[in-house]
Amino acid sequence: MGIYVWGTGCGASELIEAGLEPERVTAFVDSFPMGECFLNRPVLLPEQLPLERCDLLIITARHADAIGNRCRELGIPEEKCLFLKNNMVLTDRNTACTCAKDLLGEALLKKLLPKHRTLPTPAQLADSALPERDLSNDYVRLATLELLCRRLADVPGAAAELGVYRGFFARCINQLLPERKLYLFDSFEGFSEEANASESFQAAHANTTIEKVLAILPYPEKVIVKPGFFPESLGGLEEQFCLVSLDVDFYQTTLDGLRYFWPRLEKGGYLLLHDWGSPKLPGVAKALQDFERENGCRIPAIPLCDVGGSLILCK
Repeated sequence: MGIYVWGTGCGASELIEAGLEPERVTAFVDSFPMGECFLNRPVLLPEQLPLERCDLLIITARHADAIGNRCRELGIPEEKCLFLKNNMVLTDRNTACTCAKDLLGEALLKKLLPKHRTLPTPAQLADSALPERDLSNDYVRLATLELLCRRLADVPGAAAELGVYRGFFARCINQLLPERKLYLFDSFEGFSEEANASESFQAAHANTTIEKVLAILPYPEKVIVKPGFFPESLGGLEEQFCLVSLDVDFYQTTLDGLRYFWPRLEKGGYLLLHDWGSPKLPGVAKALQDFERENGCRIPAIPLCDVGGSLILCK
């Protein structure tokens, strides 16, 4: 059977970890491939997808609207397309995909399909300063970011992100805070050995470069990249911050990020802790719990029902 997977990022990693063996994947498909192989399987451009040999196309990327349109342009039938990230639509995109259950099995399919969707209204999309391509990635998280940035007008300090990956969230911060310095911290080569990440998770997060991140930023002249493993990558940096995004998935780096950034966050600033509510990444919530315990405090925080279960820490 020809099973193809659209996407070579976190969604693809989640698919493999859910139980789809990489050897069952004929090839991965990506509009912006970072290399010729992913998990020892070839990576194709969408136009290279052999339609006659494709029995199922599993779409792991979150840009469901744009990818759905591209599939139609390429002549890929709806009944062969399985969308795993369809949080921008009212109706189920997968009703026509009747072959998925036979090819993947009911147990795996139940693990893969989303349990809920977030649904912005057309008016909300129209009023946003962010392009729809970004909002469709994770609407709740990005719309919240936009509202938070409006409240930072009188709060001094730079912005920062620890855990940049391919730069999608950094692009939004850069777009919404164009006058602020933006520090980007990432190894750009995956996780350290201490993280004990799976092969697929490691491969997905190593699939990035500084150059490709900078290429998608609207104001790259405001960006300071700090490559390497954190906190060694700080290099003695002393700075105050108005907005910080922590998105590093694992316990120790999350704790290190909290220890560095929280004391340097200005009053009225926000720290966004991604994956705090994720059952797959329990180290994030534990790091916050231990940080609060060692500082004898309970930080005011607001949970979000976004894709990763983010938590907004308020200074």
